[in-house]
Amino acid sequence: MTDLTAIPRLARSLARVVEIARTLVKYGLGDVLKKLDYHFVRRCTRDTEVARISEETREARIRLALTELGTTFIKFGQVLSTRRDVIGPSLGEELEKLQSDVPAEPFDVTRATLEAELKRPLAELFSAFEEEPLASASIGQVHRATLPDGRRVAVKVQHPGIARRIEDDTAILAELAALAERFVPELRTYRPVKLVAEFERTLTRELDFRRELRHLQLFRQAFAKDPCVVFPEPVPAYSTGRILTMELLDGTPFNRPDELRAAGADFAALAQRGARVFLDMVFRDGFFHADPHPGNVLYLPPTPERPGGAIGLLDAGMVGRIDERLRERIERGVVAAISKDSAALTEQVIQVGDVPAHFDAAALQCEVADQLAFYHGMPLGQFQLGTALNEMTDAVRRYQVALPPTVALLLRMLVMLEGTGRTLSPAFNLIELLAPYQRTLLMKKLSPRRLLRRLGTAVEDWDELLRTLPRRAGTLFRMVQQDGVSVQLLHRHLEPSVNRLVFGMLVGALFVGSSMMWAFGAPPLVWGASAFGVAGCAASVVLGYRLYRAIQHTGRLEERDDRE
Repeated sequence: MTDLTAIPRLARSLARVVEIARTLVKYGLGDVLKKLDYHFVRRCTRDTEVARISEETREARIRLALTELGTTFIKFGQVLSTRRDVIGPSLGEELEKLQSDVPAEPFDVTRATLEAELKRPLAELFSAFEEEPLASASIGQVHRATLPDGRRVAVKVQHPGIARRIEDDTAILAELAALAERFVPELRTYRPVKLVAEFERTLTRELDFRRELRHLQLFRQAFAKDPCVVFPEPVPAYSTGRILTMELLDGTPFNRPDELRAAGADFAALAQRGARVFLDMVFRDGFFHADPHPGNVLYLPPTPERPGGAIGLLDAGMVGRIDERLRERIERGVVAAISKDSAALTEQVIQVGDVPAHFDAAALQCEVADQLAFYHGMPLGQFQLGTALNEMTDAVRRYQVALPPTVALLLRMLVMLEGTGRTLSPAFNLIELLAPYQRTLLMKKLSPRRLLRRLGTAVEDWDELLRTLPRRAGTLFRMVQQDGVSVQLLHRHLEPSVNRLVFGMLVGALFVGSSMMWAFGAPPLVWGASAFGVAGCAASVVLGYRLYRAIQHTGRLEERDDRE
């Protein structure tokens, strides 16, 4: 029965579905045209938009299509860029270029949103509020303002109706993903349904600005003793699910090297300091900023409190969390990579990831061993961690191993972190900064406190198992008594054997019966012999010979099956 509540959404989304289909066809035609080698087709389409699209790479066409489809699809592409284990490094790098700049809302609309969310007139909320926004992205726009107590703040205001628009688009995306997974076999390896579900969870959380506020509070607590790292201080009293008010950081983004040079910044020192901040998040706190894009990292000029300047970090909407079990897996993977233990590293990948049904662990181990051998002993000046991680991620993708979202975020963060560092200083090498953390990991692994904690966890697990074992055993016995347990036997490739057995029994019966008719002279007689007896024996000999040949060649009854 059709869900009647879905009909209004379908009618509301019909025009959007048509727009999506038209866009996908347009960029798909570009892909087809690029493969054609007919000169008259190229001449006819020389000055058309499709011809211009066909000159782009496949990855670029995907990015252009997502850009044209708007906010939700741009965000989908940005989330996909974090899953290089699924889409591959080349497409991931292309999707990182997606920008979600959109026209700003009129100030009257922004004012109405602020007053509706904060329940007070704008003049009472702020002593000054700039109507022209600093930036306008897909989710919201940011304005400078001043609180009544004189603090300068940045106010992030969500676009009206964006939640409804995203809800409709994600519903369409989910339907497209289900169709792709069902009818397009080459897309099944990308796990489109799972990707869209993950995207929907990520975007739903990003729409709630209270999460970003909490992330800022946690980051400020973790780096409270480090004056060289600054996160904007949020203002909870002026924030809601659709409004985020936070401290305004006046600094120069890392993606403006000329302005950084004019401000007297030391590029090499900035690259190393910024990298250490993110490595501390991963290996010390287990809670990291997952988007170290150069535009999100600021250089803050020196002040009396921080004479050497500081690094400011913006946009804490996308974060990763590493729990104790995952941290242990990562640590074991790092140790295995350092010791060139391809078997141990492959085992960690299998333990962490979601492997397919027919996974070839030995083949992946051979590829991991080859990559470890290639990079082992390479001079640090030549070693690039980002390239090595991209190659490892590509290998994992080819064997269809899906990594957990947190691990995918971590790998992307490390690749992006090295890229940002090399943008500032070509001599920057992230692997050099990892050496102290390797020693720290080893000391933590051997620390008595951690060993006691792991022992306590093991005791709790065994205690829970022993306490629940009698109840589970009792449940199993009751199911057996009530005939609630069934054993299902699966057989594979037994059909040819069964067919041969049945056919052989029929041939044997025919031969025995025909022989008896021949022996007893069953009429009609031809030259003194039973006609049916002779015919039956001849037929049984022919069929028996065919059965013998079928067994020798294919194990099937028909020789034409062998040719098929």
